[in-house]
Amino acid sequence: MAEPAPSCLADVAAAYDRVADVYAELFADVLDRQPLERALLAAFADLVRDAAGPVADLGCGPGYASAHLHGLGLDVFGVDLSAEMVALARRSHPGLRFEVGTLTGLDLPDCALGGALCRYSLIHIPPTEIPAVLAEIHRVLVPDGHLLIGFLAADEPTATVHAYDHRVAPAYRWAPGHLAEVARQAGLVEVAQLVRAPVEDERGRQAQLLARRS
Repeated sequence: MAEPAPSCLADVAAAYDRVADVYAELFADVLDRQPLERALLAAFADLVRDAAGPVADLGCGPGYASAHLHGLGLDVFGVDLSAEMVALARRSHPGLRFEVGTLTGLDLPDCALGGALCRYSLIHIPPTEIPAVLAEIHRVLVPDGHLLIGFLAADEPTATVHAYDHRVAPAYRWAPGHLAEVARQAGLVEVAQLVRAPVEDERGRQAQLLARRS
């Protein structure tokens, strides 16, 4: 049975409920402008396509990444804290399944997923909660299942994680190597890492970490 989200994540859900329509309009074509991210999503799809179990887009927002993965041939569904985001995703992509839920307590049995995508959804989780979230994702992945995490990279060379001024809700940047180590401690093994410069309208370096369950 899924556990309730911490109160801080309830605030995040409420914040995204308020901006859901604007957010969906701004980011509807974001992947069209990001060839490197499309390439890593394609590699992720190749790795999980034949896995035993569907793929979950965890923190799916209005569902555009879920739809992109579906277009790559994956059996995918989305989960998001925000009920308004889930409603938008259902309207925009009626052939896919979307559910309200929290990464801190996924309503899934052990080894239920062939893969999981966390595309800029971990950024709003307090750093103290990240080890438990990664352990929860490890729990629901099949052996050798894959996880793709997108996040904002820390700017300071010596920083491991720090808060920054996000437009919607409190958020955190991570040093890619530090997040990879936290993932390793949760039972995940790094497969690949991509750090790219910001593109237009972005305010920081973007990083993605591809890991598999050990």
